[in-house]
Amino acid sequence: MRIEQPVEMTHAAMLGLGVHRPERVVTNEEICEVLDSSDEWIQTRSGIRTRRFAGEDETLIGMSVSAARKALDAAGVDADQLGCVIVATSTHPEHTPASAPQVATALGSTAAALDISAGCAGFCHALNLAASMVRSGAETHVLVIGVEQLSRFMDPTDRGTAFIFADGAGAVVVGPSDAPGIGPTAWGSDGSQAHVITQTPSCMGTRAHTDADHPVVQMEGTAVFRWAPFAMAKVAHQALELAGVGLDDLDAFVPHQANLRITQTLAKNIGLPESVAIGTDVVDSGNTSAASVPLAIEAMLRKEEAAVGDTALLIAFGAGLSYAGQVVTLPPLG
Repeated sequence: MRIEQPVEMTHAAMLGLGVHRPERVVTNEEICEVLDSSDEWIQTRSGIRTRRFAGEDETLIGMSVSAARKALDAAGVDADQLGCVIVATSTHPEHTPASAPQVATALGSTAAALDISAGCAGFCHALNLAASMVRSGAETHVLVIGVEQLSRFMDPTDRGTAFIFADGAGAVVVGPSDAPGIGPTAWGSDGSQAHVITQTPSCMGTRAHTDADHPVVQMEGTAVFRWAPFAMAKVAHQALELAGVGLDDLDAFVPHQANLRITQTLAKNIGLPESVAIGTDVVDSGNTSAASVPLAIEAMLRKEEAAVGDTALLIAFGAGLSYAGQVVTLPPLG
């Protein structure tokens, strides 16, 4: 007996995008009420002016559902049409159960559901998995969510992280398309630099490096800056080559919103033409890790810096160290 497998490949695209931005806007001045810093120092170092923190009534699952519903509406897809729900996050507070099944149920779906953890590169990793499912015929529609509540996993006195990280959620529905809307993914990892972005203490309760009563994110910012703008320029060109797209064909560049200086240096190292719009949502939203790429896409569409149907290069990188990039067609906004 031979196991049958679909052999015809279909095209995949993002059919709809939705986001959830917490209501509470946190200024640099508020951060500096606890952190030994200043608005000028923070803006000079990161470009960040404000960020958003989730309120007490905004759960990670609730934020995910909010973004997902908007994405489903934009795509014209019902929850019961979903074959899989993938949630990319590093800040779901429980190892078990995962957040994705709870999100699926809240949406009215019984689809397969799983969380993935790839740090700030999580959304682009999940997007690749979803596109592969659709192309192969394994699933027709896949919901991808990048969501974080980093404000709950920070030390507010840590000058390396307290002003950078923030909260938010972004979701896309990936489904079949008449033309390719998600290019092949250039991705990889470098576990030799796992120490650069860590959670301390571990979930086993070791408290050797901090007095915090819960795990907090710690980062060697200088090491990230030395690595990301240079290594990711090579990944960007790999993604472009895989998609058969040239720099002059791009309308937009949407990198992970790590730091404005990293974005500017990376864009220069890639050699982007001046005609390419660059996502800079980090200025208003901070670094939202796995949520940053979809949030940045939404900001560019909302501000008319880019348009639905534009060709964009996505690049994301973070803890692991993990990275991923792909060329996509920008989706309708919910």
